[in-house]
Amino acid sequence: MTIYTLRNMVERCFNKLTNSRRLATCYDETADSYLGFVDIACIRLWLRHLST
Repeated sequence: MTIYTLRNMVERCFNKLTNSRRLATCYDETADSYLGFVDIACIRLWLRHLST
């Protein structure tokens, strides 16, 4: 049962990350800039989680 719980958490995280249009459509031309924005989006999610 814990595997399904963890899988659900990962799927919800990816869903929240793809809410950012820039991540969902891959506007960035280089992998470094794309991964940098992934970091920024993850930090924003983490900060939102801390504030709740």
